[in-house]
Amino acid sequence: MLAADPRAVVPDARDMHLRMPAAHRLALLTCLALCLVACQGSSDSAQKQSAAPLVADTRGAQLYRNICAVCHGQKGEGYKADEAPALAQRDFLASVTDDFLRTAIRDGRTGSTMSAWALQHGGPLSPADVEELIHFIRTWDKGPKAKLDERPLSGDAGRGAAIFLRECSRCHGLHGIEGPNIRLGNRDLLATATNGYLRYAVRNGRPGTKMQRFDALLGDQGIEDVVAALRAYQTGTPNPAQAATPPAAVVPPPLPLGPVPLNPGGPEPEGFHKFPPGTTPVDIVHAQLARGARMALLDARAPSDYANQHIAGAVSVPYYDPSPYLQKLPKNAWLVCYCACPHAESGELAGKLVAAGFSKVTVLDEGLGVWNGKGYPVHTGTKP
Repeated sequence: MLAADPRAVVPDARDMHLRMPAAHRLALLTCLALCLVACQGSSDSAQKQSAAPLVADTRGAQLYRNICAVCHGQKGEGYKADEAPALAQRDFLASVTDDFLRTAIRDGRTGSTMSAWALQHGGPLSPADVEELIHFIRTWDKGPKAKLDERPLSGDAGRGAAIFLRECSRCHGLHGIEGPNIRLGNRDLLATATNGYLRYAVRNGRPGTKMQRFDALLGDQGIEDVVAALRAYQTGTPNPAQAATPPAAVVPPPLPLGPVPLNPGGPEPEGFHKFPPGTTPVDIVHAQLARGARMALLDARAPSDYANQHIAGAVSVPYYDPSPYLQKLPKNAWLVCYCACPHAESGELAGKLVAAGFSKVTVLDEGLGVWNGKGYPVHTGTKP
């Protein structure tokens, strides 16, 4: 049996096209053209997506997750620990400069828990890392830039101090540096905050946070007076809460671990509570040190903070990357993690140690601030 000629069964496409009415031919051609454009657009879009990394995969995003999120929140919402401000807040991003962000990340805030993260201070971030962080923070900046009033101040600092005491001190402290919220009187902050930035913050507040707007309550002159008072805090007599600190570390991180544990031949500590979720009070840890108990004190903060001040005998094991130290830490001795938050960074470190197989882990309950306030021994510099 001979095979059927396929041409006898299937009409030639060219013949079909010729027999098709003109209107139908035009519609078919139009449809084909649109399909080609759509396919090309889809291909271009896929190429662009493959060429540009997702925000979550960028170096800045990774640095933020590892270092900043513990206090500022995974999405920049703020107030996760130590009343750290909301970095993703629209009015903040609309008015803040890159230089303001750069200085804060690089040099920290003296007298606060905001660490100096740059390599030059003993932190982990290179100049390129700092710029990557700023770029990531700017991905939350969706609105237009604020129009800032940068004219010279015309306020009265004396009147402003009285207003500040009445309206602001409950959140920011008597001199703007002792309160639970942003330390507006901090000299490092004020050195990079322009008059326009401060006016804008006081006038408009920060919607979605505890910072209310004061334009209706204070008026233009009251705002001028408050900003003048802040400038006086910047240049006035130093307050003990913002006293000069020793020079920060210049040793590139990670710092050498130092001897662990303390009192290697000593007895087992008493009264320690395992993490999670256990924490151990400052007085118990101090009493066990005085007793000569066998333990290690791990400072979970940035090396720059450790160099400025740390518990006597403590070693630096930063919460964001303890990996260089894991092989050298003893698993048969208690590890006491501490920070100044008082639990955020130390809790992060303790969690990573437990995940790495350490079982004798606790967190110093009240943190370095309470330890310091009780007059217990502290050291400065990069050695325990």
